[in-house]
Amino acid sequence: MGFTDNRFPNVEPETFIQRPLQERLKVLTAQWAEWGFGAAKNISVLYLAKVFGAWLIGGLLLVTLSSQLNPLEPGSWWMNPIVYQKLLVMTMLLDAIGVAGSWGPLAGKFGPLTGGILFWARPGTIKMRPYKWVPFTGGNRRTVFDVFLYFGFLFAMGIALLSPGQTAATLPALDRFTGFLADPANGVPAWLSANAASFQLIQTTPLVFAVVLLLLIGLRDKTIFLAARAEQYLLPIVFFIVFPGFFEVTDMIIALKLFLVTVWVGAGFSKLNRHFSLVIPPMLSNTPFWPPRWLKKSMYKDFDGADLRPSRPAHLIAHVLGTIVEIGAPLVMLFVVGSSFGGQLTVTLATLLMVGFCLFIISTFPLAVPLEWNMLFAICAVIFFIGYPNSAGFSVFDMSQPWLPFAVIAIPLFFVIFGSIRPDKVSFLASLRQYGGNWASALWAIHPDAEQKLRRVYRPTTDQIEQLQTMGLPYPLAETFLQMTIGWRSLHSQGRGLFSVLLDRVPDINHRRVREAEFGCNAMLGFNFGEGHLHNEDLIAAIQEQAQFEPGEFIIAWVESEALWRGHQNYKIIDAALGVVETGRWQVKDAVSEQPWLPNGPIPLTVTWRSPEFEQLRFTATDIVGPDATVLGVDTAALNQFVAESEVLVEVRER
Repeated sequence: MGFTDNRFPNVEPETFIQRPLQERLKVLTAQWAEWGFGAAKNISVLYLAKVFGAWLIGGLLLVTLSSQLNPLEPGSWWMNPIVYQKLLVMTMLLDAIGVAGSWGPLAGKFGPLTGGILFWARPGTIKMRPYKWVPFTGGNRRTVFDVFLYFGFLFAMGIALLSPGQTAATLPALDRFTGFLADPANGVPAWLSANAASFQLIQTTPLVFAVVLLLLIGLRDKTIFLAARAEQYLLPIVFFIVFPGFFEVTDMIIALKLFLVTVWVGAGFSKLNRHFSLVIPPMLSNTPFWPPRWLKKSMYKDFDGADLRPSRPAHLIAHVLGTIVEIGAPLVMLFVVGSSFGGQLTVTLATLLMVGFCLFIISTFPLAVPLEWNMLFAICAVIFFIGYPNSAGFSVFDMSQPWLPFAVIAIPLFFVIFGSIRPDKVSFLASLRQYGGNWASALWAIHPDAEQKLRRVYRPTTDQIEQLQTMGLPYPLAETFLQMTIGWRSLHSQGRGLFSVLLDRVPDINHRRVREAEFGCNAMLGFNFGEGHLHNEDLIAAIQEQAQFEPGEFIIAWVESEALWRGHQNYKIIDAALGVVETGRWQVKDAVSEQPWLPNGPIPLTVTWRSPEFEQLRFTATDIVGPDATVLGVDTAALNQFVAESEVLVEVRER
């Protein structure tokens, strides 16, 4: 794989895409296991430049200059509270715009590289309300009011980011805090006491408006709410508002420590399942720089013998270097105080271990590319646990009120517990299951002659297959490259179940175009971070309202996350024209024990309900290429005309 060249599967694309699905999956999974997605290395360099150049260097310049701090004197400001406050606000703002997190080719955005604001600032695009029972939130199309709320949120966050900070002269809590730091009797480190007089806090008035607007947005459209990573950033922003105004700045520092630990421990808890070991091999396989090929292959039981289940080293990495470290190290960071258990040295080593944990994730370039988030957490870990030592009055036992620690962890802990028990009710992001492998997910199976109906959906971009063709790839090669994503999916536990559903229930599946629903969702909503709830039957209904598929043309296999240690996952078959036509479940142990391409056939499925309309499905696909393969190149003028007609034909309305 060259620096500027993608590595495509070593097949003849024209014949490969017409081979049976299971044969394709065997090739695609082996290709992923050895080479990952195959994106050229310059793509990874682009991400590194974006994170370390634009976000880190550019962000620090913005944060310091807007706070009247000298960026060339980091020793004077690296512990200033306003620096990490503004870094967090900046990251949330960038996520909400769509240029951080789920961005670029590794998130299914080949052109344009950004979804986000291109969708959310445009009335008529699809929105996804989370609760149908909430009044005044109806309709699945974005209105002018929704755009107003969105821009209001961005504006409020921007004002908070660019405004000078509050000083001790105007904020009593900050005055008490700087006085505490400057008193030699309190024994705080010199890097705190020496610069305490210059410490500032972010302006909270625009943050109050931002929080209110984001909550209103979230009731009308969960897409933007999740894209802004509210589960990671909203509660700390509330801390920025509440603690300096009603408690102490020291309480805010400790609360942020508690929140970091809760996120890490919650994420570690979510990995205590059968799914997580299957995440490590394809994750390492996608790492473009440091692991040699032999190490990537060693993550699989027998790569040369075509056994692509996780190896013992993969299990070791998953549940020792992964789960145990992610739970144990943060607890050490939080509870080791004074000289016990090695004191601050132990806390520092545990902190550096978690920094390495974050940098490791960055190095693998996961498909959702949450790179800025990992950088922010790595920086905050150093600031909070090394810069503000537990032994200097910043331990969890030093909060001004004994009930405050419990109040801080109550909300995230509730979502972790309730979301693990009822994953159908809580986003996997809010329940902190980002890397656990236990995800709601889906696959799309589209009749090749009907896929172009998706062009009727009003949005500012096209499907990935057309984006790749616009970049110059002929259709067969674009199709082959895009199918790498379904190879990735089949390397995970839920992929084996989803493909079992398609193979068992869709008799013409070998002749359909099978799409990874996460990428498809990106093309419809401008965002997806692995959240299957964004592309369930509600999104399909919104697509159908405009695309008007016939029964059987667009079939979706969709699965919910496994409820806490229940041992099975519940699936749905959704037809765009008919809605949900079947529900059932499969056993997780059956999925994880099979090969990704299901050489023994579909895993056992238990049907719990089937719609009488199921028999209306028509299975007529005969050629994955389709009769119009020679005219599949993107005609920009025709596409623009089609979108213009869609704006007229599909009324923007509230339901």
